[in-house]
Amino acid sequence: MNSYKSLDFGKSKPVVIIPYERRWQTEFLDIGKKLRSVVGDTAIRIDHIGSTSVQSLSAKDIIDVQISVAELDDAENFIELMVKAGYRERGGIRFDELTGYADLPPSQMKKRYFREPDGARRTHIHVRKIGNINQEYALLFRDYLRENSAALKSYQLIKQRLATLFPEQIEGYLFIKDPVMDLIYQSAKIWAANTPWSPGSDFL
Repeated sequence: MNSYKSLDFGKSKPVVIIPYERRWQTEFLDIGKKLRSVVGDTAIRIDHIGSTSVQSLSAKDIIDVQISVAELDDAENFIELMVKAGYRERGGIRFDELTGYADLPPSQMKKRYFREPDGARRTHIHVRKIGNINQEYALLFRDYLRENSAALKSYQLIKQRLATLFPEQIEGYLFIKDPVMDLIYQSAKIWAANTPWSPGSDFL
């Protein structure tokens, strides 16, 4: 059996996890308002997602944003608006990969992915169809961690230890973190069914 030491992930930029910063929420609001001014009503909701959206959770200093739209298949006008405003589409990223969902139609995992305009604050922008599994995943995962301090602390420790193991290998870091997230998501689904859950109301 191979250990992580025998896997060649190659070097990347440093994987740095820092303590939670209050500025992340303000930065998202600024980013989200700019995005809303660009795409208008095409976006059903614009959410702060990822670790920087969860108070007290350590994270990489990157703002993750999810734009939920009615359809992805006819998103050319949306993409044109984004590109014209300086956002850079990464066309090679068109699907999410979730452990345990390989049997679902590929349409449930479709996305479009953008990065910030040149010189702007580092931002990852995920565009997903509202109601799809990958769109729900980001919101439910976030809201579960916001409400479950034990899960938050465990997830934080995993990320910190992975950053220690893979300080310059983001692929190695994600190789383990992603399936851990999928395990947490299974617990989040049980929590959501018993709450009952609906996506947080703090969207733009």
